[in-house]
Amino acid sequence: PCLGCYQGGKDPESPCVQKDGMLDIYPHYKQADVVVLASPLYYWTVSGQLKCAFDRLFAVAECNPNYANPQKECVLLMAAEGNGFEETVYWYDRLMVHLGWTDQGKVLCGGVTAVGDIEGNPKLEEARQLGRSL
Repeated sequence: PCLGCYQGGKDPESPCVQKDGMLDIYPHYKQADVVVLASPLYYWTVSGQLKCAFDRLFAVAECNPNYANPQKECVLLMAAEGNGFEETVYWYDRLMVHLGWTDQGKVLCGGVTAVGDIEGNPKLEEARQLGRSL
């Protein structure tokens, strides 16, 4: 997880003080035009793993004297047993505003509990169309 140390940003090639697998992600993140946040719905929001990785992207913003994030387009893809996506949608929408990113769409697929439950679900085609639109 992010340490909240405000010590990153000194080396654009290695923005975070923690030297781990995020070093593989930073260059792709910086070059990407679109960021796709894909996660199962766990306890009414994105998975902890995705949230931790996303928090670590702050080190890239620290490379800018004004703590500016690279400008991106973004997509949210989620699957869940139920249909309670409200908390995540709120978080995601606020994130887009805060970062100044552009939301390109959301595909939220409920009713996916067991292996194979997603087969034939119209949300798959919705996701394909969203991907094609990018």
